[in-house]
Amino acid sequence: MKNNKASQFMREEHDKIVKILKGFSLEITPFVANKIENLSQFIKPSTTIFITFLPGSDYKDTVNTAKKIQQERLNPAPHFAARSIKSKEMLEDYVSRIVGEANVKKILIVGGAGKHQIGPYADTVSLLETGIFDKYGITDIGVAGHPEGSPDITDKEIKKSLILKNKFSETSDANFFIVSQFCFDAESILNWSIKINSEGNKIPIIIGLPGVAKLSTLIKYSLSCGIGNSMNFLKKQGSNVLNLVKTQEPDKLVRKLAVSAEVLKKNGIDGIHIYPLGGIRKSSEWAQSIIDKKFILTRDGFKVNY
Repeated sequence: MKNNKASQFMREEHDKIVKILKGFSLEITPFVANKIENLSQFIKPSTTIFITFLPGSDYKDTVNTAKKIQQERLNPAPHFAARSIKSKEMLEDYVSRIVGEANVKKILIVGGAGKHQIGPYADTVSLLETGIFDKYGITDIGVAGHPEGSPDITDKEIKKSLILKNKFSETSDANFFIVSQFCFDAESILNWSIKINSEGNKIPIIIGLPGVAKLSTLIKYSLSCGIGNSMNFLKKQGSNVLNLVKTQEPDKLVRKLAVSAEVLKKNGIDGIHIYPLGGIRKSSEWAQSIIDKKFILTRDGFKVNY
């Protein structure tokens, strides 16, 4: 009898892990996209691919990447980095092109890395206030979330900004969603979602997770993002030099989140975004293998066959 109950419990956990990864999104830079001949060879049709807009980027490269992704029957979702937008004319040209040339309906707006501002837009809200995204029929607008804070903006400013984004979402024609910065600690993610919702957030949340990558790569990106508890977690693992070159998979984190499914639903968490820090193919194949149920549970995580 005990064995039957244990088997049933494991099947339920298995199903929860599959469910939480369904509909996952990925992201890519134009540089990486140009090096891959066919993304659809390893990414399922209709998968959302966010396209980064790093400081110094040319938005026309992002437009071309969006066209490539759309032509491969995937769903392009370009980033708009407020502090890297030079003018309203540039913004409108960028939006009109991604809509007209790549049939884009979903985007993600961020402040942008660093504090250097090259145009009239200091933050996400200032971009939203232009009304340009509604004008061109963007139906889904993502904004950034910070479970462990940000090196570019204070916690007080983050709270104020999220309140303004919520107010704007109530008047916009688009559906809003939050995409969080990647995090390695399930408890931090859950506590953050509870906190922002208690402060008035009503925008659905998509949790950002690290993809499949070497520990040294994860540490490098974490340092640039200034994440706290997760950085401490990585440093402990990196105390053994051999661990730095090992490929890490976020199976333990995904399992902890999956078994908290009721808490996730209660706090408006309804999706997973994977930051493919070690390569988009690896992370995509890892996640898709989970959806295809090609994994077995281990003591506190699971092992994927991909």
